[in-house]
Amino acid sequence: MKRLLSIMIFLAAALSSSATVKTGLEVLVESNFSVLQGKRVGLVTNPTGVDRNLNSTVDILYAAPDVKLVALFGPEHGVRGDIQAGGYVAQSTDKKTGLPIYSLYGSTRKPTANMLKGLDAVVYDIQDNGCRSYTFISTLGLVMQACADLGIEVIVLDRPNPLGGRKVEGSFVEPGYFSFVSMYEIPYIYGLTVGELAYMLNEEGMVRGQNGRETAKKCKLTVVPMEGWERDMTFPDTGLPWVPTSPNIPHPQTAFCYPASGIIGELGGYLNIGVGYTLPFECFGATWITDADKFAAALNALELPGVSFRPTYYQPTSGSSAGKTVGGVQIFFTDYAVARLTEIQFHVMQVVARLYPSHKPLDSTDASKFSMFDKVLGSNRIRETFRKNYRFDDIKDYWRKDEASFRAASSKYYLY
Repeated sequence: MKRLLSIMIFLAAALSSSATVKTGLEVLVESNFSVLQGKRVGLVTNPTGVDRNLNSTVDILYAAPDVKLVALFGPEHGVRGDIQAGGYVAQSTDKKTGLPIYSLYGSTRKPTANMLKGLDAVVYDIQDNGCRSYTFISTLGLVMQACADLGIEVIVLDRPNPLGGRKVEGSFVEPGYFSFVSMYEIPYIYGLTVGELAYMLNEEGMVRGQNGRETAKKCKLTVVPMEGWERDMTFPDTGLPWVPTSPNIPHPQTAFCYPASGIIGELGGYLNIGVGYTLPFECFGATWITDADKFAAALNALELPGVSFRPTYYQPTSGSSAGKTVGGVQIFFTDYAVARLTEIQFHVMQVVARLYPSHKPLDSTDASKFSMFDKVLGSNRIRETFRKNYRFDDIKDYWRKDEASFRAASSKYYLY
């Protein structure tokens, strides 16, 4: 009973210390849907589009007075979240509202004129994870481009960047490497809310299609800002409920780990990163890592700022290591503010190359094996330089080269 009481006291203290942030959706509702009054509206959303009581943006707009919600648009994972990562999103009908759902994650990724016919505005309401490779912001850009072509307004309901508004990491995407997972000339971690990013993309002419080649056009853009959000906040500080942004991001802390391990995840199962286990994106493991203590000690000896590694053994239930025991480490952030998230996985590869030289991850001469890895990084130069000696110091300056200039350029679009 005492233990239960102490847990309840801890939870009460945690909740009382959390800020009360109002999302753009909640601000919209409190304004009596002022920017949507009398308009025929399309909505791009997924299960993360909810208010603090977990009511769906779909249902809220469908019931809104003097707002005519007439179409839904499904990004990766679908409007109601019934599609797994990378799965084809088909054209369908929403069972609850009867509205048509147009797929933006299949053969069509940019809305067609027929999909947008008769709309006055397209609303975008999705909780993102703050990383360039997450496909929702690519969908946003293609929606902005399509609406610019037809003179249709885009209305972004702003939400927190779960990584906070201070972290900026990684080099810009380079010509030849623009894709649906690296669509803009921005760092891998960009430190903006989705509303701020939309403003920057629009004003800086960055919306050029998923290959970076189309002529940029500005759309009529409205952002409904949040209330109460501050740049130093990570998601747990907001007091908002976390709805998984994708099936393998079940908790806010998982979003911290996604940029720390997700790039290595593009190497085709080379290391298990916890996906298929209870700690997605929080681990690095392999069947050939037989001494987890030694592996953890080597990583901790690097004394990476704000990061610690716990030795662990576990059995994934899916993936190439399903049912097998893997040894490795779990990531812990001892000081999130100073941790360099994206660089963790390069240090892991550095230690692997030293301790397990027969398992160097980038030694193949078949560049096609690294196509997705290079696209996510936005360049092949990082891989080709790193693989020569497997030392992060060899790529550190290049990986960090665009961060200061981006901070300066993006700061004029801050809303908070």
